[in-house]
Amino acid sequence: MKLKTKLVIAFMAVMILPTFFVILAMQLFTPNAAGAMGEIQELYLLVVFLTASLLIYWIYRTVSIPLSKLQAAARNIKEGNLDFEIRSETDDEIGMLCRDFEEMRLRLKANAEEKIAFDRENKELISNISHDLKTPITAIKGYVEGIMDGVADTPEKMDRYIKTIYNKANEMDLLINELTLYSKIDTNRIPYDFSTISAENYFGDCAEDLAMELEEKGVEFTYQNYLEEDSKVIVDPEQLRRVINNIVNNSVKYMDKPKAKIRMSLKDVGDFIQVELEDNAKGIAPKDLPYIFDRFYRTDASRNSSKGGSGIGLSIVKKIVEEHGGKIWATSENGVGTTMYFVIRKYQEVPLSE
Repeated sequence: MKLKTKLVIAFMAVMILPTFFVILAMQLFTPNAAGAMGEIQELYLLVVFLTASLLIYWIYRTVSIPLSKLQAAARNIKEGNLDFEIRSETDDEIGMLCRDFEEMRLRLKANAEEKIAFDRENKELISNISHDLKTPITAIKGYVEGIMDGVADTPEKMDRYIKTIYNKANEMDLLINELTLYSKIDTNRIPYDFSTISAENYFGDCAEDLAMELEEKGVEFTYQNYLEEDSKVIVDPEQLRRVINNIVNNSVKYMDKPKAKIRMSLKDVGDFIQVELEDNAKGIAPKDLPYIFDRFYRTDASRNSSKGGSGIGLSIVKKIVEEHGGKIWATSENGVGTTMYFVIRKYQEVPLSE
């Protein structure tokens, strides 16, 4: 019932109900009207008092109590306390206001929790980046001091020192690029340059590059193309290559076998091209597998601190794949290895109507 309707009913009750009782009393006492006026007045006052009392109690229950709840809720929100609930027991304007207030409280609480999580993630990111930058910087300083002190006293040593410095500088550059890309992901500002290309040619080129890179690291790489016919895909070649490189680098980082192996295969799965990247690294525990694509998630914080990494590599991979209209998932057996799967939609020409 609407609040206006309730007030109208209350007004009519105050005005009409006592009059009704007065008329009824007058009909009863008409023969003795003169002697009954006092009794009629007392009855009238009693009816007015009872009616007013009941209406005051009714309005108190339907208006005053909800307003008091809203006032207490507003005070809690002002003090930063969002752990309460506003219940609405009516369908009038006050009840609607209570429901709107409760929805506002829930949104404020969700935003507050999101901000807390965001701040915690940022602190963790800064901590990870600081650690990961410190490691190559310390190595670079050590090798530069070795050169300055004359420790690299042969051409072979000098060449080894310079190559190490170069590799450590590349690690820092990759880390900074990853951080820059993460900031763009967080604000949905990744620059994409999509083009229609041959899946066979593109992934074949990626495989050739990986074969050369992994050979230098002592990793055996194999590539298998199971496509029945060449298909076209609409991708951003640079960003999709980043997906493959991030997955492969992650596999190499956690490789624990004497003979490291990585296999890349290409399959046709209907409207999609499926890419599989399989390794024989240490694998992922079942409890960790559902969370590996979450930002900053690390399967083993103590072990990862020695391996490096910001904890955002796979979250970047997931974002890029989803922006391509695909999806990514993984299977793993602890101690045996992990297989990453992602699918990219095929390009299909729409026939022109005649």
